[in-house]
Amino acid sequence: QVQLVESGGGSVQSGGSLTLSCAASGYTDNSYCMAWFRQAPGREREGVASIDRTGRTMLDDSVKGRFTIFQDNAKNTLYLQMNTLKPEDTGIYYCARGAWPSCSGDFNSRSYNYWGQGTQVTISS
Repeated sequence: QVQLVESGGGSVQSGGSLTLSCAASGYTDNSYCMAWFRQAPGREREGVASIDRTGRTMLDDSVKGRFTIFQDNAKNTLYLQMNTLKPEDTGIYYCARGAWPSCSGDFNSRSYNYWGQGTQVTISS
């Protein structure tokens, strides 16, 4: 059974950094798109970053230059390095596994069939 477990969330001040982790289990084939989404209070869930099986990454414009997505295939773990955090980055961050090796170009959540439980990130000004 596929499971995704996020960790690394917390509360930091504006300008700080956090690194989120997503430990995947229940499968060993890394031939899937992986992504991070977030949901702020009162807002819809939005895509933040994705990485396909070739290592090609895509970032939402709001986090370009500040966030980095990468993965350790040996550990079956996905990461999101977040720097220069802003209050608007506050939200619950979710890890997701796509149904295909390639990632959708528009962070369509319907392209992802496995989700973690989320980890809270709170940025204070």
